[in-house]
Formats: sequence, C-alpha cells, structure tokens
Amino acid sequence: MNKIKGAVVIDTDRCKGCNLCVVACPYDVLELTHKKVNTSGYSYAESVRSDNCVGCTACGTVCPDACITVYRVKMEEL
Repeated sequence: MNKIKGAVVIDTDRCKGCNLCVVACPYDVLELTHKKVNTSGYSYAESVRSDNCVGCTACGTVCPDACITVYRVKMEEL
C-alpha cells in the first residue's frame, strides 16, 4: 500500500509574512517565525510539522509571492 506525503519548500528570502499560507493549510504544517526575519526584515513562514504534510498544495496556491513549492512523494508502507 502506498501513501502520498508532501514536502513544502519555502523561499524564505521572498516571503513577506502575509500568513495566508498558514491559514490555508488544513494540516497545520506551517507557522510564521516570531524571532527570525529574512533579508528584507519580514517574519517568514516555515514548515514546523512536516510529517503532517500530504501535498495538497493549498499553501502554494494562496501565496501571492509564489515563494512556496510543494512536492508530492509516494511512500511505500510495509
């Protein structure tokens, strides 16, 4: 039996911390940083619960700066 897992890659230097991806994620994978900022001075989104990601692409779809890429990986279960 195969299971689909997702992997979120965020271009943190382009992220402006709008929080849309965090709200859109139905699996609570993303959060905004609170103590770190990128080179432009913005708090940015980061993947904090990557094991929960199923690759639904909701976060990447709502990102106005197109700085999120979601990969889907087929995992084989034993």
